[in-house]
Amino acid sequence: MDNKGLFKNVERQIAKKLAPVERIKNHNEFYLYQSDEAIKKQASRCMDCGVSFCNYACPLGNSLPELNELIVEDNWEKALEILLETNNFPEFTGRLCPALCEGSCSLSIDHGSVTTKEIELSIIERGFKENYVKPIKPKFRVDKKVAVIGSGPSGLAVAQELNKKGVNVTVYEKDYEPGGLLRLGIPDYKIEKSIIDRRIDLLKEEGIKFICNTEIGVDLAIEELQENYDGICLANGFTVPREINAPGNQLKGIYFALDYLKQQNLINAGIPLENELINAKDKNVLIIGGGDTGADCLGIAIRQGAKSIHQIEILSEPPKERSSKTPWPYWPYMLRKNTAHEEGGQRSWDTLTQRFKGNESIESVVCSQVSWESINGQMKMTVKENSEYEMDSDLVIVAAGFIDTKNYEMYETLGLTFGEKNSIITENHMTNVEGIFATGDLKNGPSLICKAISDGREASKSIYNYLK
Repeated sequence: MDNKGLFKNVERQIAKKLAPVERIKNHNEFYLYQSDEAIKKQASRCMDCGVSFCNYACPLGNSLPELNELIVEDNWEKALEILLETNNFPEFTGRLCPALCEGSCSLSIDHGSVTTKEIELSIIERGFKENYVKPIKPKFRVDKKVAVIGSGPSGLAVAQELNKKGVNVTVYEKDYEPGGLLRLGIPDYKIEKSIIDRRIDLLKEEGIKFICNTEIGVDLAIEELQENYDGICLANGFTVPREINAPGNQLKGIYFALDYLKQQNLINAGIPLENELINAKDKNVLIIGGGDTGADCLGIAIRQGAKSIHQIEILSEPPKERSSKTPWPYWPYMLRKNTAHEEGGQRSWDTLTQRFKGNESIESVVCSQVSWESINGQMKMTVKENSEYEMDSDLVIVAAGFIDTKNYEMYETLGLTFGEKNSIITENHMTNVEGIFATGDLKNGPSLICKAISDGREASKSIYNYLK
């Protein structure tokens, strides 16, 4: 870049947000993104390192110093072209990715990393605004058909990459619209669904076919797909939640996080509910699980008007600064504050759920404090003596992660093999059944959106080689 050393006098700046008291009034996105000129200043902070650790940290391999230089030169259209070479959906990652690249930026050591995530989002949004983003239609079609089961980020990446090569792709989605957990598992305030619709419309223009409200193995037999397609890619994710195996866990008023989040997204979309309404209004809410999914539930409960909200985590509180266990350029293990935590609620660590109390419905939860120590490289938990306490709770949301995938009957029919953590075993993305591939969380276990897209891109290469 021409202006070397600007990181010394240009401070890192990120997008401002609506004040919590304003943004909790609705379910809309609340970031106030910076102007193009401000983004150019942020891009100018890039040092164009001899070894670009940010590139290596990004699962997609985005050409970050090159993008920054193009933005400084005001060449947004070329920057978009370079970005789309590695990332199919920057409008998704620019909102939802934790930005592994920023954790490995050289400037993160002393000066605050380049705001890569926001720069990428600015590039794609400028592209939509200026009509740079066009449907990527294949120049020719090959006489091959592939069915993709699941329309989350990994499935969509597989579909788009194969379609570029002229393969005829049909995506099957069990819910009412494509998007997978992007649409139903992530709150609207993090990604408004019009953003997903905009991309799906483009994919349809490119020639990809979508069939929704169709669960393979339930509404349509997998054998029918085997007969009618040259290849099948399983991209239907990990959706079986981890239960809290404590006495009283069958009481009414205890729900899984995905059911809670999905229902609010359906309400926002104006879709009639099939199950009973889960609402936190005027209730004492307990969220079990300290991760981002639990924080998403916290944000929804605040918007619904909860009386009180407490989020508990069995693990210890991470350090507030980068830990020596994860030195630069590793992704830093440290305490992170979700936007929902700015809005309200309490957080507790080292907290074990002992039992749920109530008659027919949940009334309170008994917890204990625990401690952790490393023994022969393994972390061991000990329950502290006389540490039990009780919390009033009329609504409990379990956000303890996902441990498995559904549709086992279909997988057993196919004869697929699974690993120890219930993910499908593959070799170059192909399962033990010829012509059937797997990608994303189903193959790797629950992970990040950037890794899901990257894995979908790699799966498409294996599928195309097989078709050839």
